[in-house]
Amino acid sequence: MAKNNKKADKKSEETVVEEPQINNEENTVENEETKEEPKEELSAEEKLQAEVSESKDKYLRLYSEFENFRRRTSKEKLELISSANESLLQALLPVLDDFERAEQSITEEADIKSVKEGVDLIYNKFKSILEQKGIKKIEADKGSEFDVEYHEAITQIPAPEESLKGKIVDVVEKGYQLNDKVIRFAKVVTGA
Repeated sequence: MAKNNKKADKKSEETVVEEPQINNEENTVENEETKEEPKEELSAEEKLQAEVSESKDKYLRLYSEFENFRRRTSKEKLELISSANESLLQALLPVLDDFERAEQSITEEADIKSVKEGVDLIYNKFKSILEQKGIKKIEADKGSEFDVEYHEAITQIPAPEESLKGKIVDVVEKGYQLNDKVIRFAKVVTGA
């Protein structure tokens, strides 16, 4: 019997020993699976966080670059606007000098003919400077067709002749274009 008891004890020991080993293996496998899952989740979360932080960094860089570009271009625009007429004004300064000289030379004894010649010279110089800068006179002669693109009718009067109906009868103020853009419409009177 002693042998039987020893065998039974061995079996129970073996059983006891084997069961904890199986349980430990199962627990170990379960623990490894649960440990692996969070590691995978954490690594995926970490990857996502890294991508998000990288995207934020790119966004901030692009945003700051755009803000710098916007500031720079607005500053350049302001400088361009403030100095846009510089070349025109520099070209007009000699005309101003001519007017000052003409004013000093005009006296009560001055010959009207020479004064008129001087003013005509200054006028022609002024007109040529404007033409060089792109200013053109809008044609608005009596009897020509009324064109809403270039003319502004300030009033209508009964046409003195039948041929002047709907046409320009009188020009009150000349119009001008700057490089094919109307900067002042010609103010005209039309015939009705």
